[in-house]
Amino acid sequence: MNKLQCHSNVLQYMQKAGNLWLQDFFKLNNFSFTHNSYIGSNDTIELTADGNVNQVYGPRYAPDKDTPFEHLVFSLKYDDLYLAFLKTVFERMLAKDIEDYVASSPTGKYARRIGYLFEFLTQQKLCFSPPAALRYIDLIEEDKYITGKPVKDRRWKVNDNLLGTNQFCPIIRKTPILNELLKWDITKAIAKLKKGHSEDIFRRATNYLYKKETRSSYEIEHEKPSPDRMERFIALLEKTGREPDSKVLDESNLTFLQNTIVDPRFAASGFRDFQNYIGQSLPDFTELIHYICPPPLYLSSLMKGLKESSEKSEGAPSVIRATILSFGFVFHHPFEDGNGRIHRFLIHDTLVRDGIVPEGLIIPVSAYMLNNMKEYDQTLENFSKPIMKVAQYKRKGNAGLKVTNAHEIEAYYRYPDLTAQSIFLVQIIRETITREMPRELRFIQRYDELKSTIQSIVDMPDKDINLMILFLHQNKGNFPKRRRKKFDKLTDHEISQMEQAYRETFEISK
Repeated sequence: MNKLQCHSNVLQYMQKAGNLWLQDFFKLNNFSFTHNSYIGSNDTIELTADGNVNQVYGPRYAPDKDTPFEHLVFSLKYDDLYLAFLKTVFERMLAKDIEDYVASSPTGKYARRIGYLFEFLTQQKLCFSPPAALRYIDLIEEDKYITGKPVKDRRWKVNDNLLGTNQFCPIIRKTPILNELLKWDITKAIAKLKKGHSEDIFRRATNYLYKKETRSSYEIEHEKPSPDRMERFIALLEKTGREPDSKVLDESNLTFLQNTIVDPRFAASGFRDFQNYIGQSLPDFTELIHYICPPPLYLSSLMKGLKESSEKSEGAPSVIRATILSFGFVFHHPFEDGNGRIHRFLIHDTLVRDGIVPEGLIIPVSAYMLNNMKEYDQTLENFSKPIMKVAQYKRKGNAGLKVTNAHEIEAYYRYPDLTAQSIFLVQIIRETITREMPRELRFIQRYDELKSTIQSIVDMPDKDINLMILFLHQNKGNFPKRRRKKFDKLTDHEISQMEQAYRETFEISK
């Protein structure tokens, strides 16, 4: 038995607190938490294999009584905020009990937070008369969470600084990893990259990266677009950031994007009004379902909430806003086709619109995703797997299905934790800017050097030089014998010189 297993066995005999206690009390076994609290004799903390935290608090932290309210307060103090779980807990409590609890401590900040969150999540109005001269309190702590533009609630004297509304509200935790990643300045990194290369090389690299991003985005979806669809998508990418926030997520604008990038036969007239899912066809003609998309009765409000989240998150780090808008969009999956490509388009669009990436520059994140599909899939599954554990559905004709417990899974879509997705996006942007883009720029520099060297060996037409470099590059510096007829005017010695020039320029050993 390893150390982690041994510690886990010890934890099962300890007193649960906060969310874990509430989970047992209300029999909500379908939830798992990023932070699990226990009461023990000594303070200890452990990071699990899946990145979650098991924390043991000493006796002085124990709630005075084992009641839902005592453990709700403990949860708000020490556990990670999980709005979907909190909504389910509130649905099992009586509004009158909430009112009595708030009335017993009307000036208390946790009582007011509980009251406000109850109304926010359940849409039930509580009977509450605030005492005079109450000070405003923040709903969530800025040292623990990424916060949005505060909206003052005069009744509860609460600054609602969440990243969204009750229609859609992501939570993003300030984990040590995310905090460290957010210290990295994207704008300075791009400026440094541009400073080290001539304008001509940077312009040519940018043109190539637009094509690379387009090709990679389609390839992720296992599609090979026609040249005209490639050109249309590149044209869209070149115009990122030009539409105002208020228009980007409009149904009409998103439908235009969808119509532009998909096969015309699959162009949508608007957001879907049917249940869709993401699946995989198996050899026996059955379908393996990976993700159940939000039922259509929730889609309109979810998309409205995404737009409201765009407004509420103004002022947050741009890469966080890009996470919210792009991953929120793809998890809502408002179209039958094209969702993934629009999801990745929204990353670029947000970064340019927020002024973090200069207009006319592209960071080819899709290329990184394509080369790291396991990591990308895991980031998507981080959201989808908890839903798939709970979702119940019936098969319908023509490969359709109907969700039979829509109300039970609604909160998963409305209140996601997007911390993992935020970390992933910052990491791939940093990796792309610090590794992939410099590699492309170096290639263009070396290409120019090699072209000049080959021309000094034999003064050939430009198209022949480009073709020679292509053949050499495809074969790691060795000229393929089957292509000899295309260069029958060259001597073997001249071709050997060109091979040597390629290996020296690109630092490849023979």
